[in-house]
Amino acid sequence: MSRSQRKGRERDLTPSESRPVAPDDPLAPFAPVREEVVVGDLRLEIARPPSAEDLIDEDDYARDERLPYWAELWPSAHVLAAHLAAAPPAGRAVVELGCGIGLPSVVCALGGACVLATDWYEEALAFTAANATRAGARVETMAVDWSAPPPALLARPPADLVIGADILYEQRNGPAIAALLPRLLAPGGEALIADPRRPHAAGLIDPLVAAGWRHDVDEVRHAGRIDESGPLIRLHRLRPPGGAGPRD
Repeated sequence: MSRSQRKGRERDLTPSESRPVAPDDPLAPFAPVREEVVVGDLRLEIARPPSAEDLIDEDDYARDERLPYWAELWPSAHVLAAHLAAAPPAGRAVVELGCGIGLPSVVCALGGACVLATDWYEEALAFTAANATRAGARVETMAVDWSAPPPALLARPPADLVIGADILYEQRNGPAIAALLPRLLAPGGEALIADPRRPHAAGLIDPLVAAGWRHDVDEVRHAGRIDESGPLIRLHRLRPPGGAGPRD
């Protein structure tokens, strides 16, 4: 992906506030802003970096085209969180892929789920942990590369639900996630992926459908801030045939 093909920035229509941060706060180096986010009956204060663009590391990009998409609160995260708030996954084991600053994970945990939030960036995990703590939610975190998942992830009990919001923005992501999902899901489990109609979504959907997975999709109109993809978000629900595949 070239630099000109980055995910577009959201139009910031929601007021945010920068507040003093204690020097020993792990988020202190980011001078975070805090945004009030309403999800169903929940009213959450979510911290995020003030500018994702300011976090771009030229060495990271030169090495593997890594960009700090985690630092934005994308429309797909709002839509996924709203869905999970309306149908809380109470008592279920949930894994979020590409958690970013953690809104869907926090909502799942407040709904009674046992949640593991994962991301490529350690900084994203720090924000997710801080946002969960502030909300009174218990969320575990783990650094995960989808193409080379750590043994600690695969050694965990299978998940009942795997979630992700706007994680199909690069061509390489879909095939990597398609290979990973069968290794994470429990028999009878499902994946729920919110995506703003990105063209690379087929890289996830097509190989799983070809392998016998059931695929259902709903379109949801996001009423809040939008990005270049527009207000429509697709909620993809994926279920494996007769249970998930081998984890080894």
